Amino acid sequence: MPDPSDPALIRVRSGSPYESTIGFSRAVRVGHRVLVSGTAPVWPDGSCPEDPGVQAERCFEIIAAALAEAGSGLDQVVRTRMYLCSPADAETVGAVHGRLLARALPAATMVVVARLLDPRWKVEIEAEAIVP
Repeated sequence: MPDPSDPALIRVRSGSPYESTIGFSRAVRVGHRVLVSGTAPVWPDGSCPEDPGVQAERCFEIIAAALAEAGSGLDQVVRTRMYLCSPADAETVGAVHGRLLARALPAATMVVVARLLDPRWKVEIEAEAIVP
């Protein structure tokens, strides 16, 4: 278990209301590894467009900001997990993933789930990265 007083341990918050109610960090950096929590397509005003590609873009915007705060970036992503509510969205979400992570080429998993926390969400994405 990492020592919370260790300067190599960094917790990144994104302001999501779920962070305080559920009790988690958007990302945690432990040494040279950054783990980003499941990231949903939430806009600051609470809106959520229906398009799964736009939702995936928003997930990656939030992930990129968390990685930057932890000293990493999308080019250093080594693992992703994409949760979809419909297999029909796989091509669209996969295209966003492929475009944004073309340099990183991480190990990736895409699974279809019954539903996500908010019924408007069609995708939620997790990421793991290294710090160069």
